[in-house]
Amino acid sequence: MPAMYPLLNAIDSPTELRALDRKQLPALAKELRQFLIESVSRTGGHLSSNLGTVELTIALHYIFNTPEDRIVWDVGHQTYGHKILTGRRGRMPTLRKYQGMSGFPRRDESEFDTFGTAHSSTSISAALGMAVAARDQRSDRRAIAVIGDGAMSAGMAFEALNNAGDMRDTNLLVILNDNEMSISPPVGALTQILARLMTGRTVSAARRAGGKVLGVAPPMLDFARRVEEHVKGLVTPGTLFEEFGFNYVGPIDGHDLDALLPTLHNLRKLDGPHFLHVVTRKGQGYKLAEADPILYHGVSTFDHTEGIKSSGKPSSKISYTQVFSDWLCDMAEADERVVGVTPAMREGSGLVRFAEKYPKRYYDVGIAEQHAVTFAAGMAADGLKPVVAIYSTFLQRGYDQFIHDVALQNLPVVFAIDRAGLVGADGATHHGAYDLSYLTCIPNLVIMAPADENECRQMLYTAHCHNGPSAVRYPRGSGMGVTPEKAMTAYPIGKAELRRSGKKIALLAFGSMLKPALEAGEALDATVVNMRFVKPLDEALILELAQTHDLIVTLEENAIIGGAGSEVSRVLETAPAPVRTLRLGLPDRFIDHGEQGQLLKEVGLDVEGILKAIHARYPANS
Repeated sequence: MPAMYPLLNAIDSPTELRALDRKQLPALAKELRQFLIESVSRTGGHLSSNLGTVELTIALHYIFNTPEDRIVWDVGHQTYGHKILTGRRGRMPTLRKYQGMSGFPRRDESEFDTFGTAHSSTSISAALGMAVAARDQRSDRRAIAVIGDGAMSAGMAFEALNNAGDMRDTNLLVILNDNEMSISPPVGALTQILARLMTGRTVSAARRAGGKVLGVAPPMLDFARRVEEHVKGLVTPGTLFEEFGFNYVGPIDGHDLDALLPTLHNLRKLDGPHFLHVVTRKGQGYKLAEADPILYHGVSTFDHTEGIKSSGKPSSKISYTQVFSDWLCDMAEADERVVGVTPAMREGSGLVRFAEKYPKRYYDVGIAEQHAVTFAAGMAADGLKPVVAIYSTFLQRGYDQFIHDVALQNLPVVFAIDRAGLVGADGATHHGAYDLSYLTCIPNLVIMAPADENECRQMLYTAHCHNGPSAVRYPRGSGMGVTPEKAMTAYPIGKAELRRSGKKIALLAFGSMLKPALEAGEALDATVVNMRFVKPLDEALILELAQTHDLIVTLEENAIIGGAGSEVSRVLETAPAPVRTLRLGLPDRFIDHGEQGQLLKEVGLDVEGILKAIHARYPANS
């Protein structure tokens, strides 16, 4: 550790932090912020969100007796400072790397990570559960949920507030980290409420000033407080949360330790449910991140003295996300019924250009996946052609709505499912490992998996033309480097593509697995099929291959249980004669973070792993 971090270098746990004099904490905050900038610029990761919570993190660990007191960080992408102050400073160079430290809280990583998070809006529910456990165990430990204003838009957060406010005998503190940002700019009525009166900064300053002036005259101060109770509902969000049964405090400046520390100290001594509203700035203390918090939200390695620079060299391959973006704009131009829906993932899902070009046909519903799905269903029911752009891992949160509101009614909603398969550094919470397993069982649904960029474009068009629900699932990053054709042609639904004719072994590849399947097919002189459709399958071709080959191998970047291979096996059960099968996919365990190539090798889905598995199953071909 460089000598420039004398305070930080002496802290290996909150115990050392709490031994500091309060006057030293601003200097510690400065050191921690600079360390974060330098460290994340070398490893990549979430930067803006972590810079915005430096003072809040220090204050929480300084005032509360962690880990006995439980802190639950919503989403958890703002916990790098928390990790550094809880004994993991030395592991920061391994952040999000293979077999390194997670970018999110994990219970198996540290006792200070009291609850694993990475998806939004779970903190209040979890912290309430902990508060109930403390009550029932007659413990005086405290439970604290730290949730951002973007995450507050999700229904689950309000379900928890509704439950918590009615439990006056639990000691729960909810801290709203109001930074006016999630990943994309937040939207909706709640955001407007929280932003009212200059995001609360003026209110906070006015309160402090009023306290000083009126403090010399207690009767006037008491009168002012009573007036405030009647007026604040007109200018602050306090009334909203007090109606839920919380004691609302704030808003206060989340970068002002002189405000944070005494407020948290007082709340620490109070029983019951409390709600503290702090206002922070994403990217605080790093001017480049302050100016563009979205660009610096999730970063790759960069020179922190220069900032993020474009390489200036266009990539030889375009990403699947870009393919989707281009298709959606082209489709919207051709069909005025097309609308785009996203649950707060405008940038990640490739909707920036569409939002700019067709603002009246673009709907960001906030972090509310359940609502996004049913909202799209309602539009489809009345003649529009909604396209829901969503990550595989986030679609899990809208599963009931997918079945009940879209598929059951056979509505023409297109689901553009990004980040299918292994996503890399974000790890188990963000891998799109289950969508084929949880979607294939749904009636009325057409599911496609493109093997290259042009197939992605044509499949999206096929989905648009289909008069029913459809899903196109594609991986993170680029594909095989195939330039998408401008013309759009719908594929015959349920028809696969024979890519290589061989002997004895047939490799049935779904989506991203076509490339390694072709390489393995060359080594084995095997037949290779680009399946294209997961549902409906090309059953005729599968049964034909079963009669002419000794071994059928399925390859998919999805959980092996219940995935595409399981459906192929179901079809093969109807074959006239038994045929040997081998299903290759993601194993029945949660897969950690790391580079995509490393992870594929680990689970045996690279060429070497595929060949090894086939030789073990069919040694006669060795």
